[in-house]
Amino acid sequence: MCVSFHAFSSLCAVYLKFHQTEADMGRLAPLSEEPINDEDEGNYNSNNNSKKGFHSWRNWNWIKTHFSLVFNKKSNLKILLSVLGCPLFPVSVHPKLPLNEVSSSAQYIIQHFRATTGCRKLEGTVKNVFTTGKVTMVVMDELGSNGGGGGGGVNSEKGCFVMWQMVPDKWQIELVLGGKKVVAGSNGAIAWRHTPWLGVHAAKGAVRPLRRALQGLDPLAVSSVFCAAQYMGEKQISDIDCFVLKLSADQKDLVERSDNTAEMIKHAIFGYFSQRSGLLVYLEDSYLTRIQAPGSHPIYWETTMSTKIEDYRAVDGVMIAHAGSSTALITRFGDNLKAGPAITRLEESWTIDDVAFNVPGLSRDCFIPPQELQRDSCSEDDLDRRRSSPLHR
Repeated sequence: MCVSFHAFSSLCAVYLKFHQTEADMGRLAPLSEEPINDEDEGNYNSNNNSKKGFHSWRNWNWIKTHFSLVFNKKSNLKILLSVLGCPLFPVSVHPKLPLNEVSSSAQYIIQHFRATTGCRKLEGTVKNVFTTGKVTMVVMDELGSNGGGGGGGVNSEKGCFVMWQMVPDKWQIELVLGGKKVVAGSNGAIAWRHTPWLGVHAAKGAVRPLRRALQGLDPLAVSSVFCAAQYMGEKQISDIDCFVLKLSADQKDLVERSDNTAEMIKHAIFGYFSQRSGLLVYLEDSYLTRIQAPGSHPIYWETTMSTKIEDYRAVDGVMIAHAGSSTALITRFGDNLKAGPAITRLEESWTIDDVAFNVPGLSRDCFIPPQELQRDSCSEDDLDRRRSSPLHR
């Protein structure tokens, strides 16, 4: 049966609303677009035309206030959506390289992956992909050097998402969790995100794919990004013998993703491919950001995310992962933190309900960025302020 894009869009809205209502145990309240317990951000939005002289002060004050949310239980929903909702992959999708420019080890691993997943069938035949799924997220307390902390995970949040992709580099995702919705997308030239507490903001640096899509949902993108990876050897993950490939953001992109309040020091990712099946079974990435206010000691934020990818099933002859789980560790450390490093652990489990290829009616117009991203409607200083947090990189 041929179903149009517009019909699918209507189904998406019903899907998000139904599953979020189900997750909220029958609550029928509409999605809120208001900030959560954050007067500073609310005041910024209501005083958008303040004098330019206050921008630098507001920039640092907002970052300081925003960072405190990581360790504030009332803000768990924000942190979950900011970190786990729709993070970007560390590097851009590479053009297909000639085989003589790819290391022999990486070449063998990627060829094995392509043969196993059958993603060669998608080349030249698949123009777009539609995906729906469910998520469960929770904030877990971690022990710091001061001996505090303890077990958490009692109040988990359930939600769902819909994702559209248009080959090769356009995508959009809507994710609903606990009555809040995050939307992110890319038209191939700019990546952006909209949250209830920050509004619309563009991602700094080169355009990168959505990390969630590379968690076994888009085998073509997996083979494209890892074709230029560095072979790191072998390692056993969850009793699976794996080949390990590494990708790192280059220095130029790290500089572009930094500003006068936050310096991106590194962002790297490791892909673990099963030696037996050839499938991507694990992703592990880490990024480190240095924050320093004028006249104070620097504070470092490191976020490490590990994702187990499983339950591969055939969809039109192509192997797609239908389940997985992620763990993110957010660590804050620096000379001025007398209690030592502070750590928060986030966890997510996800399942895929539906995957469809070549939905009729999906066009480039569906991926046009929001008008708020136009330069005449938002100053560059304001954009920097919104994008400075290491939680939004």
